[in-house]
Amino acid sequence: MTLSRTARWTTGWLLAAAWALSFPLFSSLEPHRLWGWCAAAGYLVAAGTTLFGHRRAGLAAALLGAVALPLLWLVLTGQGQSEVTVIERSGRLLLESGRLYVDRPAAVQEYTPYLPGMALLGVPRALLGGGDGWVVRLLGDARIWCAAALFGCLWAARRLLGGGPVRLLGSGPVRLLGSGPVRLLGGGPVRLLPVLVASPVVALPLAVSGVDLPLAGLCCLALAAAAAGRPVLAGAALAGACALKWTALPAVAVAVALLAACRGGRPAVRCGLVAAGGTALLVLPGALLQPAELWHQVFAFPTGRAQVPTPASSPLPGHLLAELGPWGWYLTVGLLLAGGLAVALSLFARPPRTVVAAADRLALGLTLAFLLAPAGRFGYLALPLLLVVWARSVTPPGVSRVVAGSGVPRPRTAARR
Repeated sequence: MTLSRTARWTTGWLLAAAWALSFPLFSSLEPHRLWGWCAAAGYLVAAGTTLFGHRRAGLAAALLGAVALPLLWLVLTGQGQSEVTVIERSGRLLLESGRLYVDRPAAVQEYTPYLPGMALLGVPRALLGGGDGWVVRLLGDARIWCAAALFGCLWAARRLLGGGPVRLLGSGPVRLLGSGPVRLLGGGPVRLLPVLVASPVVALPLAVSGVDLPLAGLCCLALAAAAAGRPVLAGAALAGACALKWTALPAVAVAVALLAACRGGRPAVRCGLVAAGGTALLVLPGALLQPAELWHQVFAFPTGRAQVPTPASSPLPGHLLAELGPWGWYLTVGLLLAGGLAVALSLFARPPRTVVAAADRLALGLTLAFLLAPAGRFGYLALPLLLVVWARSVTPPGVSRVVAGSGVPRPRTAARR
């Protein structure tokens, strides 16, 4: 590892440590504070070991300090953000009565701002009963199942994009993210996914809530399936994502555009139909059983239109506009719709043809949505960042597009012939 590379990695871990230390200093939430202390220690050890040329040891220290230790401690002690309790309550209600939402909620903790699919992640805790032993906490905690959904989807996406060896000009065989790391001529192994998991982008939500991780994993799987020419699988992944949170809807448009550009209209239509049908199958039973509660808790509450104000109130542009009064709320909704329309038009004008291009387009749309939403949190922006980094971790440099009908990316030099 060259000196410049050592300096870059060391600086990155130090910046992550500084960011983690901000939580014990400024956050009032105990799970965030505990994560901050553990993660900062792990990142500092990672910076020190990387400085002496041991990058793998540094990555292991970051994973241990930022992910493994705080996650296990918080799970075994029953600490976490309120989202964990909300998911587990939904799973319990689903098993007991078939209902998902608390009728006429009076406090923030009684709201469930998720679509019915999220309740499935709370079913394991309900199945384990009301025990409070460490086995029940470990196997029933919703964060564990959120993490399992994320890593399962990333593993499946990796398999879809694995393909066979592809020879790049002037280099040896490159395996497209198969069982081992991607290797390029003159360079070491590229292991972006473990770094992404160790980074605060994934480590913090994984330890304290985990609620957005299944959505991220399903979006990655949908894009990978679309790029590999698997429209039914892509549609099923999109249905799962849309059954968790309505913010997954932009992923449907991006995946369909990717399929249409690389595979043709029929696979794109098939993907869209599977996504729509699967979403209806997962969402409609809960919607028909509690239509009013679903509307108030899933749509009105996150947008600041419920009787109880949402705690998602980071000073993002949309929230600042909405705070100016009713006209401000309508203005930010108008800007949000205009941003969504602009991204949709870009899919028609210049549809994405690679996993990277599709992930970037989806990340752009989600970033605009989170910035312009009437209520939001800075933490929501972790999802677009995860998509951007993930796409580059599964696409070796020099691969520019997907060959129609093959599912194997073609090198740039071959694409020009």
